Amino acid sequence: MQTQAMIMTSEILVMFVILVITAMLFARISEVIKVPDVVLYLLAGIIIGPSVLNLVSIDHYPLGNQLILTFGSAFILYEGGREVKLRVLNDIKTSVSLLSTLGVVISAAVVGFAAIYIFKIPMIYGLLLGAVVASTDPATLVPVFKKIKIKERVKQTVISESAFNDAVGAILVVAILAVINSGTFSLTANLKTLGVMIFGGIAVGVAVGVLFSILISDTKYGYFHDFAPILSLVTVATSFVLAEELGGSGYMATFVTGLICGNKKVFKLWVPETDFVSQMHFRETVALLMRMSIFVLLGTHVDFVSLAKYWQQSLVFVLLLMLVARPISVLICTLPDRKVKWSSKELMFIMWVRETGVIPAALSSIIVAMKMPYSDIISSAVFMTILVTLLIQASTTKMFADKLGLLEPNEDFEREKKLKPLLG
Repeated sequence: MQTQAMIMTSEILVMFVILVITAMLFARISEVIKVPDVVLYLLAGIIIGPSVLNLVSIDHYPLGNQLILTFGSAFILYEGGREVKLRVLNDIKTSVSLLSTLGVVISAAVVGFAAIYIFKIPMIYGLLLGAVVASTDPATLVPVFKKIKIKERVKQTVISESAFNDAVGAILVVAILAVINSGTFSLTANLKTLGVMIFGGIAVGVAVGVLFSILISDTKYGYFHDFAPILSLVTVATSFVLAEELGGSGYMATFVTGLICGNKKVFKLWVPETDFVSQMHFRETVALLMRMSIFVLLGTHVDFVSLAKYWQQSLVFVLLLMLVARPISVLICTLPDRKVKWSSKELMFIMWVRETGVIPAALSSIIVAMKMPYSDIISSAVFMTILVTLLIQASTTKMFADKLGLLEPNEDFEREKKLKPLLG
């Protein structure tokens, strides 16, 4: 048994090294050719996957696949939760709440029912596909918004929605998988299960978030503030495992834990500055590693036979998501929020910015690893969705915001423009 365990450990380490080195190489290439890095990660996965070099595959490293996808998506959700600032959200909370809950359900339903006819698959698998792609991606959106200066309420709405709806989308997928595996559908039973998953995850997330925030604070109970970076990993693992053991959603728990940890000041908890900085750098590094690994893994899962067979249907599916499902969900979820008074230009921008990324990639990979029926169709459609939304939407975000007049003056740029004539 020990020998087998050592072999499995060695295989996981080998896979991780291959993934990270490959991702770093292609990240550099993306900087040179000015293409979103996640697109190059997908290409890297294809090259090292079964289709080309066959260095990494689900069959070779099943445990490593599952570990990276599960923990990686949980950690990214934790980081997404930390990006949400409760005070800034106060004015836009209704829109964000509706977009990240009802909006996910609407998008999943619209493209899910469309998938039934596009791919000729049973309804439950169409809805599963819809649920996988319904959420947006904070790991992609946050870097985009760091490069452009846009109206704060628009920026916070898009980022906060993406952080919240990843957890909701993950829960929706898990709930549909539970229906598929049980073979029965009971509205009462499934709503009850969904309620337990959501509220159980929230309860665990709040408890773990408060406890670990206290343990790294500068109060008399901050016994472990020197180990703040390490506790980031422990916090994510604890909240995920504890929630799952109690019947709640591990994804919701890790997201809420991040929300609590990212808003410690609201609870009058402070972390010593040195520990805060070291923890921040450590978290960013781990999140980058997980993001890179998940996208490269998704590339290794691409089945070119299926993609060649379904690429046209997948393209139609993506266009419906971008041009029909997203606008419908945004209008339904924002118009009731009379307090904010969204302008038509702001709504058009929110409709356009909905990149698909890490969590859908991880969920798709998990479904493939489970060898679910129609997983080849789901994998092809998700791959096409990520590719198209990143190539078209992520790369045109700044241009679209500029055309709509939503960009705000960049103070550094304006200062440099004024000084240039004086400097000759």
